Amino acid sequence: MTQRRILFVDDDPNILSGIRRSLRSMRDEFELHFAESGREALEMMAGTGFDVVVSDMRMPGIDGAELLEKVQELYPCTIRIMLTGQADQNSIMRTVGVVHQFLEKPSTPDILKSVLVRSSALYGLLADDKMKGIVSQIESLPSLPDIYARLQRAMVSPDVSVAEVAAIIEQDMGMSAKVLQLVNSAFFGMFQRVESPARAVGLLGLETIKGLVLGVQVFSGMKSRSKLFSLKKLMEHSMAVGACAKKIAAAETEDKAMIDHSFIGGILHDVGKLVLASKMQREFDQAITLAHEQKCSLREAELQIFQTAHDSIGAYLIGLWGLPGPVVEAIGFHHRLHAYPADTFTPTLAVHVANALYYNHASQGVEEGKEQKNISAPTGLNLAYLEKLGMTDRIEIWRETCAEILQ
Repeated sequence: MTQRRILFVDDDPNILSGIRRSLRSMRDEFELHFAESGREALEMMAGTGFDVVVSDMRMPGIDGAELLEKVQELYPCTIRIMLTGQADQNSIMRTVGVVHQFLEKPSTPDILKSVLVRSSALYGLLADDKMKGIVSQIESLPSLPDIYARLQRAMVSPDVSVAEVAAIIEQDMGMSAKVLQLVNSAFFGMFQRVESPARAVGLLGLETIKGLVLGVQVFSGMKSRSKLFSLKKLMEHSMAVGACAKKIAAAETEDKAMIDHSFIGGILHDVGKLVLASKMQREFDQAITLAHEQKCSLREAELQIFQTAHDSIGAYLIGLWGLPGPVVEAIGFHHRLHAYPADTFTPTLAVHVANALYYNHASQGVEEGKEQKNISAPTGLNLAYLEKLGMTDRIEIWRETCAEILQ
């Protein structure tokens, strides 16, 4: 097994010694390195590559935010984790869009180990040579959409108001219209007509609106001339999966961040298809044709054509944009739970289930009137994974929770 190289950065040598002791049992899995300043960390990274960097926030000279900004710029595949105390909550908002995950300081050894295992798996996904080879053939990857970036900057302020967020959306009439169309669709099950972005923000919350805006901008910003691939259908599918993933997460947890990450991960889970359709249309059309001819999944056909697939490419793009680690994981692993090292409910599981429920419902529509077999186990659902988590009894509850959206 390849050891993952982890770099811990903290100006307090006692903290580093404690981390070294707590992770001693994982020395066969991780090659641990330590730096006592941001400058030392950058010097070490210039000489050798690291899979994960875990940095304290408050350090003299180059602080954690500046360090991880540099890491993002110079080593975009490296997973960036911030260790922060409660008193740092205002200052860490500087790192929105830079940090994959925040960890409270101090973290228990079990939490730290769990985060490092998952982060290492994510690094393996983002640093895959085959995927990077395909991406290198693409002339230019899309940049983080403008309105989303402005919303992200506005929401750094803890005092941002609904009116301020709505004003940003309203500056783009097309965006306003699309957001209102989606808010009033069956995806959200509103019992009243929503007529303004401000009302939409008030009802759905800032993070949900931010996720919607990102989804709308990504879909509208990528164009495809393919006659075999429909951007409209993919957007409808993605919005439905996002709405279902949010409902599934809300049924399992009260953790707002996990619910929001499930929603955004669901909206963006197929963003890699958009990249391929808009940037490598001819080859992507070949994959669509191959899937039809061989009666296999599009992902299997992509692997034959590209030696990688849309889930890896999508995770790579969203990772470069600096979205939270759980969102990147949901995109990259929603087809591959067997490779995802988690033993609890996660946004990745929410998106996996929502995607399976969507396609199961669609196939029932195609075969309407025929007796449906194995009704409790939607096609594509990883039952072995659910059994390991002891969650197979939740399948029917999730199906009922998402029934209105899928209609």
